[in-house]
Amino acid sequence: MTLDLATILLAAAVAMGAAAAVLALRAEGAPAPRAVAIVHAACAAGGYVLLLIALTGPPRGAATGTASFGAFAAVLFGLAILAGLVLLRQRRARRRLSGGLIGVHATLAVTGFVILAAYTMLA
Repeated sequence: MTLDLATILLAAAVAMGAAAAVLALRAEGAPAPRAVAIVHAACAAGGYVLLLIALTGPPRGAATGTASFGAFAAVLFGLAILAGLVLLRQRRARRRLSGGLIGVHATLAVTGFVILAAYTMLA
C-alpha cells in the first residue's frame, strides 16, 4: 500500500514537473506559477518519503529480478531532489532557470519513475 501511494504521488510530481518545465523553457523564460512548483515539490517529497518507508518493508522482486529497482529508483529520486533544490535556489534569486539543469532534473526523475513503475508492477 505504501509503495503504491508513493508511486501515485511521484507520478503526479512527474506530470506537474513536465508542465512546469514547459512553462519555464518558453521564450519568455518566466518560471511556472508558484503554486505549481509548491504542489510539485510537495508531491515529490511526500512520494520520496513514502518510497523510503516502503523500502524498509519486506523484500520484494527477487523472483522477477527487480529486487534492486526500488533502491535504485530512490537514489535517482534523491539526485533529482538535489537538482530541484538548486533550481529552487535559482528561482529564489530571481535568476532565469538553467535549461540544462531542468533537463538533468527531469531526466533523473523520469528515469527513477520508470524504474519505480517496473518495481511496483513486477515485484
